[in-house]
Amino acid sequence: MKKLILLFLSLALASAISIADAATLVPPGNRNGVQPDIPGASSRRTQATNTTFQAKYRKVYALLQNDAELRAKIRKTAAAYGIDPMHIVGAIVGEHTYNVDAYDRLQTYYVKAMSYLSSKLTFAYDGEDVSDFVKRPEFKKCAGMDDSYDLWECREQVWNHSFRGKTVDGTSFPNDRFGATFFQPYYAGQTFGLGQLNPLTALQMSDLVHKVSGLPELDVGDPNSVYKTIMDPDLTLPYVAATIRKSIDAYKSIAGFDISRNPGLTATLYNVGNPEQRAYALKEENEKRRAAGEPEKLPEENYYGWLVNDKLDELRALF
Repeated sequence: MKKLILLFLSLALASAISIADAATLVPPGNRNGVQPDIPGASSRRTQATNTTFQAKYRKVYALLQNDAELRAKIRKTAAAYGIDPMHIVGAIVGEHTYNVDAYDRLQTYYVKAMSYLSSKLTFAYDGEDVSDFVKRPEFKKCAGMDDSYDLWECREQVWNHSFRGKTVDGTSFPNDRFGATFFQPYYAGQTFGLGQLNPLTALQMSDLVHKVSGLPELDVGDPNSVYKTIMDPDLTLPYVAATIRKSIDAYKSIAGFDISRNPGLTATLYNVGNPEQRAYALKEENEKRRAAGEPEKLPEENYYGWLVNDKLDELRALF
């Protein structure tokens, strides 16, 4: 009887592995023949600084080209998280082409990182610290979650369902993202560092980075340390890699697609966020397509990921 149970468990495990390995490989390259529309906000931000997307791309390309030490750090970090270095490169290039200009030298990021230790930062809205906010009864269902990703993902869902755009206990909350409301001490929507991470994403990835890279776990009660981590290239690269790793795993386990060979897709998800929700949405759409006898839809890149795939040969040549 014991042998039969062991045989059953072995077959079940083999079956689970077979299903996991059956994910459809998304081929390299863009699915769209021309670049999808670039958001107006990105265009206006670029025009306001008297530059162009092409000039910003050349600037971040030059940073990578001129800094062999940075390229070595990217290779090492990518290997630790089991991803192609081009995924990390794609995230950096996309952010600095369509969001903020890259600094000319990596050293500037280290200087900026140290500057965040000199001022007292808070993660709060309307005088309420986020550490106190998440103790509200609405967040009770998140209390038993140990993993930082699951914990902050749960809290973000509670925010969207119970607080976003609503008045609760006399406080009117904005119709905006959780990260923009509580985690931007300077101004809403701001991201930082080489990977242009926001603090909420860093907090989500804290446990994975601690496990793989051995870095200290982040504490939401110490915003200065969170910002220093985001700004310091040696500390932020593992968080960029962890974010990408999560996206690859989500699309494979949820939607049944292996996007590990398409840096434009991981760059797209790095840009838009919420990879699990997007993977579930794609899974649902393809279930409807199959039921209707239609071919399944492959994941598609947005304007940001399209550029990464379009420039991939040039970027890969650096490595």
